[in-house]
Amino acid sequence: MMIQTIDYHDGGMMLEGYVAYHDTGAPKPAVLVSHDWSGRRELACKGAERIADMGYVGFALDMYGKGIFGADGDADRNGALMMPFVQDRVLLRRRINAALHAVRQLPQVDASKVAAMGYCFGGLCVLELARSGADVKGVISIHGILAPGDAPNETITAKVLCLHGHDDPMVPPEQVLAFETEMASSNVDWQVHVYGGTMHAFTNPKANNPSFGTVYKEIAANRAYRSIENFLGEVFS
Repeated sequence: MMIQTIDYHDGGMMLEGYVAYHDTGAPKPAVLVSHDWSGRRELACKGAERIADMGYVGFALDMYGKGIFGADGDADRNGALMMPFVQDRVLLRRRINAALHAVRQLPQVDASKVAAMGYCFGGLCVLELARSGADVKGVISIHGILAPGDAPNETITAKVLCLHGHDDPMVPPEQVLAFETEMASSNVDWQVHVYGGTMHAFTNPKANNPSFGTVYKEIAANRAYRSIENFLGEVFS
C-alpha cells in the first residue's frame, strides 16, 4: 500500500489530506473519508486504508486545518472544533468541496468517479456535500448526524447510504424519519440501514462510553463495511 500526505487549501486555510492506495498504474475511483469530531486522526486514516484495500484511492480529508486535532474523550475541545461547521453549513460545504477538488487533481484518481463517506461528524459532512449539489457518485454516512442546517439544498445527484445504530442517542428516531422524508421528497436514490442494539460510533474500536452513547460493536461494524463495499461497487460500476 502506498501512503502519502498532501497539502491543499480552502482559501487561506492550509489543510492536510492522507492518501492511501495500491499502485497498479491506472487511475482508480476515489473515496473521500471525512473524520469524526476529533479531527483527521486514526479512525479516518484507517478508513482510507480500508478503501485502498477495496481497490480504490482513499483520501482522509481535513476539516479543521493542518496540525489541528482534538483528542479521544475531550468533548469540550472536540465540540469547539466541530461546532463552527455544524452552525455554518455554508462554511462546511465549502471546506469539504475543497477536498473534493483536491482529490480530483491526484494523478492516481479517475476524476469522473469520486464518492465520499464519513464517521459521526464526518457523516454530517458528506451529507452536506450531497446537499451542496456536488458531482459525486455517492455518499455514505456512518453513524452520522442526519439533520440539515439552514443552507438550502441544491439538487442532490449522489446516491445516499446511511448506516445508523437504532440506539444512537444523538440521532433519535424522529431525526431519522425527517431525513428519510427529506431524501424522498427530493427524489434521491437513498438507503438507511439501521442496526438494532447499536449506539453511536459503533465502528470505532476506541468507543467505550455507554453513558455518553458511544460504544463499538464489532458485528455492526462488519455489517456496515460489507454494505459500504457493496454500495461503492454499485456507484462506481
